Amino acid sequence: MPNSNRSPADLRNMFGENLRVLAKKYPSISELSRRLGINRTQFNRYLSGESFPRPDVLDRICSFFEVDARILLEPVSALENSGQTLNGPVLKEFLGIGLKSLPQDVFPDGFYRFSRRSFINDSRFIVGLVYVFRRDGQAFVRGFEAKEAMRQQGLSVDASAREFRGYVTRQEDGVAMVISRRNSMTCSFNYLARVASFENNFWVGYVTRTVRESASGTRATRMVYEHLGQHRTSVFDAARGAGFLTEDALMPFHRRLLQPEQPFR
Repeated sequence: MPNSNRSPADLRNMFGENLRVLAKKYPSISELSRRLGINRTQFNRYLSGESFPRPDVLDRICSFFEVDARILLEPVSALENSGQTLNGPVLKEFLGIGLKSLPQDVFPDGFYRFSRRSFINDSRFIVGLVYVFRRDGQAFVRGFEAKEAMRQQGLSVDASAREFRGYVTRQEDGVAMVISRRNSMTCSFNYLARVASFENNFWVGYVTRTVRESASGTRATRMVYEHLGQHRTSVFDAARGAGFLTEDALMPFHRRLLQPEQPFR
């Protein structure tokens, strides 16, 4: 827990030390102070621990470096690792690197229509919508389970119970997603790779769910993602066509990529 009895000099020194660490990522102090809109002489006083910034300037500095006001109290290394499991010191070079290296041309933001075979009824297919977005340089996914699928499992169909979210990370030749419903009630692993199409907007892969083995249930199946972007008409059309569908009701290219007649391996 941070020391609550630090003197103003202690706080200035901590801020100056943190600012020096953050400034090392930039080629010159002159360029950095220009980008921050802070006088070079004044910025040097912050670096040396001689002066505090005004609240509005502190807010500007924190926003620029994507840190918070704890920059006055704790080493910046602790701030960067705090609450970041995948980007923390243990997993950053293994899992975290993929979170920060997923460009828009590899997997763009926007709405996606997805389709896959139902886990609870092998003769039906699920078609739905998800939304992919970036925040702090990382890609996330959000969507809602189909109401009919929730009803068949005796689960609540309100929006809070149906919502799922997850993160997207880059793989060698595609993307992976780990997705969960609220309170980690269920979890799935998803893998997708881009396939050739007229608009280069289709991905195919598979989804697996975290359930025990069952003689009658399916735990892994092929899945298709179609990027719709932000096009309102396409998104609304996809939303109206979402739900449980028969194989014949699938969109032709989705059906072709899902290969319903071929067992998944």
